Amino acid sequence: MKTIVRCFFIALASTLSSASAQNLFEADWYSGNIYEFTPDGVRSTFATGLNGVFSLAFDTGGNLFASVGSVIYKFTPDGVRNTFATGLGGALAFDSAGNLFVGAGNIYKITPDEVRTTFATGLITPYAMAFNNAGNLFVTDYSADRVYQFTPSGAQSTFFDFGGLTAAGLAVDSEGNVFVGTYWGMYDGSVNKITPAGTLTTFASGLYYPDGLAFNSAGDLFESNYGTGSINEFTSDGVQTTFASGLQDPIGLAFQPVPEPSSLALAGLGVAALLIPRRQQYSALPTIGHVRKRVTH
Repeated sequence: MKTIVRCFFIALASTLSSASAQNLFEADWYSGNIYEFTPDGVRSTFATGLNGVFSLAFDTGGNLFASVGSVIYKFTPDGVRNTFATGLGGALAFDSAGNLFVGAGNIYKITPDEVRTTFATGLITPYAMAFNNAGNLFVTDYSADRVYQFTPSGAQSTFFDFGGLTAAGLAVDSEGNVFVGTYWGMYDGSVNKITPAGTLTTFASGLYYPDGLAFNSAGDLFESNYGTGSINEFTSDGVQTTFASGLQDPIGLAFQPVPEPSSLALAGLGVAALLIPRRQQYSALPTIGHVRKRVTH
């Protein structure tokens, strides 16, 4: 019985470990491809024929949404493509309720039932968007050099003004810090960290058009370096490595959501909890071989 329980927990740990691994998806602008990367950096082509693919976002069901020109496509986890919305496209982000926000001059909100409303107006070029844990939406305005903040009710304020530096990629970490990719000229790109209180520090420099930012579940920041055709990975303390290279025009980045533990795994925990205190009782049963076979399978 000890062997049974031990094997069960080894298998469960392996299942949960693999479930927490996230693949990274990248929008390659001019090539028209969406690439998928394993955590080890192995690349495969997820979708093709999407010239001008710009922004990516996942819903909680693992469906990938891609902004291509004035069309938003929805891809199921196995790659089946459908047209989700037409007549708008731009930066994409999902809130915790499953509403899709689209930055296309104005910011539009599309409910899971596909009801579209206007959430905010007056922006010039919304480029990237992300939510913090409190449900506030942050938006970089590429032409205004600013980061705007919107409350869940739509109240707008200027979160940070870069005053002449182009504000592009954006991501929010689990502590509410806002990371923004900025540049002034070809090689003057940086990733900046802004605390919830508005304090700015330079997180990384010497980048070449940091147009896409995304955090994985481990808290590592990934940055698409548009000018060099590469994706950089940064640890929480800013150590930089090259995650992928040889891309054409990497822009949008998105990590697939971490799946919740399956009901089977949770049920298995309950079975194990019952088995352990009853190991002596089961060991005395004449049908132990049958019981053991069913548990191990």
